[in-house]
Amino acid sequence: MIKILRYTEYLYLAVAVVAIYQIITLWGTAPQETYIFIFFAVVSIAMFWFRRRYRKRFEQRKKDNQQ
Repeated sequence: MIKILRYTEYLYLAVAVVAIYQIITLWGTAPQETYIFIFFAVVSIAMFWFRRRYRKRFEQRKKDNQQ
């Protein structure tokens, strides 16, 4: 279960990287279309930090319960 949570963290980072790439490529040609990708990048990075924090709390709680 923990490994799945760890992989989903990095999935959010991958989405952020793709969104940032799209922002860079579309900025000069279609700046109006980049706003959705800016939104995806910000949300993906926020979800990465949220999921990481949640996973670490979960691991700590599991560790504390085992002792």
